[in-house]
Amino acid sequence: MSAPPFDRTANRLGALALRLADRMEMAVTAEGARSLSAATALSAIERFFVAGPTIDGLRRVLGLTSSGAVRLVDGLEADGLVTRRRGTDGRVSVVTLTARGRRAARAVTDARAAVLTDALTPLTAGERRALAAVVDKVLIGLVRGPRPAAALCRLCATEVCGAARGEPCGITRTALDLDPDD
Repeated sequence: MSAPPFDRTANRLGALALRLADRMEMAVTAEGARSLSAATALSAIERFFVAGPTIDGLRRVLGLTSSGAVRLVDGLEADGLVTRRRGTDGRVSVVTLTARGRRAARAVTDARAAVLTDALTPLTAGERRALAAVVDKVLIGLVRGPRPAAALCRLCATEVCGAARGEPCGITRTALDLDPDD
């Protein structure tokens, strides 16, 4: 089966994705994070990890190189948003949000939510339900497709989708067949 042609819908989806990404970046960086990467790191540390992540764990979630993750954590630490401590084996550093970092992480999540809520205001309840089904289908296909280095939910309010802290969301679980068959 051949891929569908690049058409008006695909082109407009690209424009929508770019506009939303631009607005989210503006909103989340206005909340005290120096960059989108910093905002994403704060959100991921708060939402993804039950215990503080190692720098390598954070690197994998964010899709960064090791040196890029270290530089990012250095900046977050300099801004008073995270602290670093040695892990149990002494070879790894564990990153923990400070009180200021937790507030910033929540502000990032709230700013992102405001942008997305505003974007959906023109839709009726029925249109939102129809869009939800289409978005889920596209996301499942993207997770199943060539694997991106970064995690799907790295900037998400994971609890909105019913995911427990540190657990994959329903989209990821479905796409990767993580739920056992009953």
